[in-house]
Amino acid sequence: MATSDFDSSDADPSLIALLKVITYKKWILLVRYPVNTASEFLTLFIFFLLIFFGGQAIAGPALTDSLDGIIVGFFLFSLAITSYSGLAWSVTREAQWGTLERLYMSPHGLGTVMGVMTVVNVCFSFLWGLLLLILMMATTGRWLTFDPFSVVPLVFLTLMSVIGLGYLFGGLALIYKRIENVFQLLQFGFIGLIAAPVNEIRWLMLLPVAHGSYFTRVVMEDAVRIWDLPAAELAILVITSTTYLLIGYYCFYRAGRIARMRGVMGHY
Repeated sequence: MATSDFDSSDADPSLIALLKVITYKKWILLVRYPVNTASEFLTLFIFFLLIFFGGQAIAGPALTDSLDGIIVGFFLFSLAITSYSGLAWSVTREAQWGTLERLYMSPHGLGTVMGVMTVVNVCFSFLWGLLLLILMMATTGRWLTFDPFSVVPLVFLTLMSVIGLGYLFGGLALIYKRIENVFQLLQFGFIGLIAAPVNEIRWLMLLPVAHGSYFTRVVMEDAVRIWDLPAAELAILVITSTTYLLIGYYCFYRAGRIARMRGVMGHY
């Protein structure tokens, strides 16, 4: 019978193999296009240098009071940009390359493939942001507290809402294809969300990124441990971040079904 031609292991494709392939693909794209990779990193670092040295020239010693917040803000901004763009832009690029339909026909399913892509993008973005953080602290001479047991969970929770937004706009890209200008506008919106005064206007903690950014600043600037933060507010952060992630993924799933029904999954 035809079914005897298939081994049981073939019907259960390995997620580890998928993870290895996507990680290798990500690494190859970074290495084979070094100018693009270096320019993306240097753009963020030069932007920070302009603010730091320009602020010193204009504000002088007054800049010192807000320097810690600027460093942490740029650290989070670099993570948000690379995590969000890595997901949202992947859909557009796969459509341009003509490989989006192949991902959809994967035995894992498009949702699983994009989920693994998200994990890989977050890991690479964290290494990217950590390197930028070290350069910023070395340049300014201001060394902040980096407790991995506190910073990593807070950054992860912060990026969950970013990933949710990435899924949302990735879904829109499945249907409408060219929405690059919207991608770029949202990237500037991250600046406002990261700098949101959550400690003064409490309802801002319900916005994506804002609450996690505030807690990350507290932990890195004041050397506070995550277990010293208010438990009720940590619970709110977990709930809001998870909600944004689930809503974003659901919108991506629905957009995939709509694109398939319209026959525009592989069009660009």
